[in-house]
Amino acid sequence: MTPNEALITQFYTAFQQKDYKTMQACYADNATFSDPVFTELDAAHVKAMWEMLCKRSGADFKLEFKNMRSSANLVSLRWTAWYTFSATGRKVINHVKGGFVIENGKIVKHVDQFNFYTWARQAFGITAMLLGWTILFKSRVRLTAHGNLEKFMEKMRIVD
Repeated sequence: MTPNEALITQFYTAFQQKDYKTMQACYADNATFSDPVFTELDAAHVKAMWEMLCKRSGADFKLEFKNMRSSANLVSLRWTAWYTFSATGRKVINHVKGGFVIENGKIVKHVDQFNFYTWARQAFGITAMLLGWTILFKSRVRLTAHGNLEKFMEKMRIVD
């Protein structure tokens, strides 16, 4: 296992245990993160996002990761999370492809990709079945997620 693979293994093992502090320590101070819901986050926001998600995940949260590949400073893998979406109480199984750029032993860029429509149908039910494919619905979900993150950061006094 390369040092970069070890870092990502540490990150996802911590995620399995909802250990957001270890997850946060894996990121560089200039890190960025993006996925279909949380777009263009800086290091402070991505660290807070993981804390928020870990703290809000229920007892049924489960995560597996596999198929890790690395080349130079790049690492990719597949991971799957099973959980209850806190906003609706609906069960979700999210299949994600994660990609990382690592410099000096820290994550500097993290991009997760998953099918938004598939995720939204599980998380929101009939509403997403009808509207989940629209840019309006996707924008609304993103705005709500970013707003919830900002409120969480204010509550935790994370915002500058």
